[in-house]
Amino acid sequence: MENRNVNYRWLFALTLGLCLVGAGQLAAQDVKTEYMPGIDFSKFHTYKWVAIEGGAHPNQITDAAIKQSVDGQLASKGLTKTDGDQADLLVGYQIAVDKEKQWNAYGMGGGPGWGRWGGGMATATSSTINVGTLVLDMYDPTQKKLVWTGNCTKTIDPSKSQEKNQKNLDKVMAKLLKGFPPK
Repeated sequence: MENRNVNYRWLFALTLGLCLVGAGQLAAQDVKTEYMPGIDFSKFHTYKWVAIEGGAHPNQITDAAIKQSVDGQLASKGLTKTDGDQADLLVGYQIAVDKEKQWNAYGMGGGPGWGRWGGGMATATSSTINVGTLVLDMYDPTQKKLVWTGNCTKTIDPSKSQEKNQKNLDKVMAKLLKGFPPK
């Protein structure tokens, strides 16, 4: 009888351990990046924030937290933020705090300046991004094309405190921009 209880205990411990490992895997932040081949990222020294029209954006407090986290990472990579028109890179983001549509633009015309984001767009498609997913895009304003994009899951959770979200955001931005600029 005691042998059978020992076996059940081991089976229970093994099952519990597998569940905990599985839960840890589910809680992990997934990060994916892509960049345009052949781009010389060493030529980028300054960047400017732009809004992606049609993209989902949070309230002003969360917006500031996201930009602060990205600014810190880009500064550590040697990039300087500017508000001027002569930025080397344009940086924008979209985030889903619910299931949202992500707008993917191709063939941007741009026109003089980028004040009206998306002017002259040839085509646009949408896809669904899940709760807490953040998409960060970087555009070369001289070539008028997307040169780097990254997305990360589990960045912002509306049910969590502001402090927990900021800590999580800083962690995922470090992970997302770890390989930036691409070699």
